[in-house]
Amino acid sequence: MKDTLQSAKCLSPRRNTTQATSLDELVSEQLAHFGIKADSEYGHALSSTARSLYQAQADVMTLWDITTNTLSSLNKEDRVAYFNAKKFLSFQIAKILDTLQNPFRKTYQSLSSGDDSQGHYPLFDNVTALFSATPVVVRTATYVYACTEWVDDAFQGKEFTHQIYSRLLNPTNISLANAIVDREAGKFASEYMAWNFNSGMAAIDALLSNVLTHGDVLIVSRNVYGGTYQLLHDYFARSNRMDIQVAWFDGYSKEAFVDFMNETREKNAERLENGANMHVYLESPCNPHGYVLDVPAICEEAHKLDALVMLDSTLATPVLHQPLQHENRAARPDYIVHSYTKDICGSGATTAGVVIGENHRMFQSKGDEVNGVKWSETLFWDVYYIKGAFLDSEKAFDVLNGMKTLEQRIISKVINTQVFTEFLAAHPKIRVNSHALDNHPNAALKRKQHKHGWPCPLFTVDMAPANLEREIFTRFFDALEPAFSHQVSIGQTNTIILCPALTSHSELSKEEQRRAGIELTTMRIAMGTDNVKQLIAHFMLAARHFIDPAVEGFSKEFMSNADIDALYRKISMQVCEQHYTAVPGIAEILQE
Repeated sequence: MKDTLQSAKCLSPRRNTTQATSLDELVSEQLAHFGIKADSEYGHALSSTARSLYQAQADVMTLWDITTNTLSSLNKEDRVAYFNAKKFLSFQIAKILDTLQNPFRKTYQSLSSGDDSQGHYPLFDNVTALFSATPVVVRTATYVYACTEWVDDAFQGKEFTHQIYSRLLNPTNISLANAIVDREAGKFASEYMAWNFNSGMAAIDALLSNVLTHGDVLIVSRNVYGGTYQLLHDYFARSNRMDIQVAWFDGYSKEAFVDFMNETREKNAERLENGANMHVYLESPCNPHGYVLDVPAICEEAHKLDALVMLDSTLATPVLHQPLQHENRAARPDYIVHSYTKDICGSGATTAGVVIGENHRMFQSKGDEVNGVKWSETLFWDVYYIKGAFLDSEKAFDVLNGMKTLEQRIISKVINTQVFTEFLAAHPKIRVNSHALDNHPNAALKRKQHKHGWPCPLFTVDMAPANLEREIFTRFFDALEPAFSHQVSIGQTNTIILCPALTSHSELSKEEQRRAGIELTTMRIAMGTDNVKQLIAHFMLAARHFIDPAVEGFSKEFMSNADIDALYRKISMQVCEQHYTAVPGIAEILQE
């Protein structure tokens, strides 16, 4: 009975101050709290209903405990049965709520004196939306709360059902957060939590603001998005701001990282001895070249020194790389950032971002402390709660819809990337910087880390071997429209091309651009899902029209038409075979 009472108390309007020692006393307290006479006809009916609900809460908790303890031992057939039985329970509970709708509305309408209409009260009208086949777009700034003690718990972070304000939590936003954690963390999803932001940069800023303290040392991989560079260089590294000592890491391997980390510790020994922390920020695959770093090995080495590792995995998406699914926890980054704006949404119509991290680093109820992290240090309370860079429901819905086709889009982009880079690399006067090519220095790490060894659909190309005059190059580049879109973004369905030195990485100095492998004529190509043969044909025509007059015979050195067709067939069949043969067999699925 004690366990039943404990489970039921959370439903009481006096959950924190109750003196009840039984379910019947909980019922009596509830009636008294709302001024209902227990001996009235209404009181008898309400008492019976309330007692059933208290008992139901206790029974559901028992059901949850049984599920937790037995789920891993059930076969697939029983799991399906469990799921559908619980799904129907949800309909039954919702039906009870829906039954309240008419009497609730009638009671509410009776409060009106006639002329002063009370307006519409939507509480129970929302019940049927529970069973929408897609996440409901909840367009509201505020929420109705149940009673004083429940909303008090909500402000303490102890009542998630009781949302307070859409700047903090929104049902559509939460649906997206759950979806990205499931995709990114897989079987470890219960260990992680996500907070969604209004842009990828807002997510990066929030994460850095949460992790870093004044004077810390931050190791950063050299090739990062230009906006990230600007945020670090112009804000966090400034002595009159956060005075972060940023150390730019040029390598990709574990060995190069260990050497650089030790060197960085020596250079910043005084800071570290005076209490500064050292952390790591990586982007893999990186911008603009699409190279990958040895993320698991780097994480292991950083964690040996208690450094937190933050990873921008936007270009990988959960399709190419799942760093949170590594069996060795030390090999996982502590945080992952995605710019939803790119491939995960894919439409190019929404800006959004997310930070994923272990539960205890992302949220705790006020007053708690887990694994040495206090509640006030979690991302939610330290940043998300006060900065207001939340993701609204319409954008969250757009991203959720985009995620449904993510894998199919990435497969198409992988095919296009491999075909297009091999086509370009076959030309002696075009230099391709992509690990899609087997002989590329970064190809081994790509094969080690990415699913099926698939390449990042972002890479760079330059035509330095052709020794083009600037005017010839710019006329050629401008003529690549409309097949190649001249846009400042990546991850959309259309193929996008730009010159990083003049756009995405223009904030870097000339020397910093050189170190990042960015020349004035470097072209960054973000492959889309378009017909790659159409892209190749347009590229060849533009070269024929603008480059051939200046470099005789340039176009004649492209692959032959027949070879291009053969390359397309070969790559398409290879990638599809890799994907479809990796799908578990029916026997394996039945036994899961």
